[in-house]
Amino acid sequence: MSDALMMSILIPVIAIVLDSVIGDPYNFPHPVRYIGNALDFIESKVRLHLSNLRLAGVFTLLLLCALSWGVITLLVSIPIIGMLFGIYFSYAGLALGCLLKEGRHVGDLVERGSLEEARRALSMLVSRDTANMNEDEIRRSLAETISENLNDGFIAPLFYLVLTGPAGLWVYKTVSTMDSMWGYKNDRFEQLGYAGAKIDDVLAFIPARLTAWAMYFAGKLMSLDTRNAKKHFKVDARKMESPNAGWPMSMAAWLIGGQMGGETMYFGEAKNKPILGPLNEKWHSFKINQLIDLCRRTALVASIGLILAKVVLSLVFFDNY
Repeated sequence: MSDALMMSILIPVIAIVLDSVIGDPYNFPHPVRYIGNALDFIESKVRLHLSNLRLAGVFTLLLLCALSWGVITLLVSIPIIGMLFGIYFSYAGLALGCLLKEGRHVGDLVERGSLEEARRALSMLVSRDTANMNEDEIRRSLAETISENLNDGFIAPLFYLVLTGPAGLWVYKTVSTMDSMWGYKNDRFEQLGYAGAKIDDVLAFIPARLTAWAMYFAGKLMSLDTRNAKKHFKVDARKMESPNAGWPMSMAAWLIGGQMGGETMYFGEAKNKPILGPLNEKWHSFKINQLIDLCRRTALVASIGLILAKVVLSLVFFDNY
């Protein structure tokens, strides 16, 4: 096994460990924050000077992706310290540790009856309105965001890290950040965020399905109801407006046995989301903790599978490895 292949395996492994142990420290500089600041700045200028917002969104996407790829490629190629940059950007692109830590925190607040604190903490994880949520709505929303973001925040970035290295990972994260900030179907963002939303759908297509199947095998390790989940999850996944979000969400809903979807408030307006999972099965504390455990095991299954696939494909198809 060559040094290049060893490094392409070692860096993701180190990144996974750092994400699990450290997570995303508060007030620590993070590339996503800079991408977000750039998007805010570009939006302010575009609205003043351009009328074709859809075209502006396309150019913004191309510009920021090219910058992400170029800057990180340059930094990781620096002799000696390039490996440190590679480790940092790989670790910074993964967000499972923080997601599960914050998810458990919200769950604990609900369990203690601190609903107002739980609503505030949940509002940091979701774009929906949390101010008037009851206990059941908080737990359901928490289950939805944890299962969806298992793919968006960890498995999809890891997929591109293993496949293309840190630079490719940050092209994906740039698209994902643009979609999360501009991807709303409202008057403000429908045109400006169109390109980011569509490319995010394309880039997340394979990872979302990998996430669902990794979750299925993790469910087997936990002796969950994988037979029923396998029977129903694809039908439910296709109910969603997003071509990808429903895959991990519906698999989680059926494995754990909790309903997702239903009436949800966004920006003061009610939206009836498709029902996923067994009807009228509520989320309670045990199920939330079980979901967090399922996500950890899913991440482990996916990580091992992606790295092994990298090794096998490299040895089979690339003689220089």
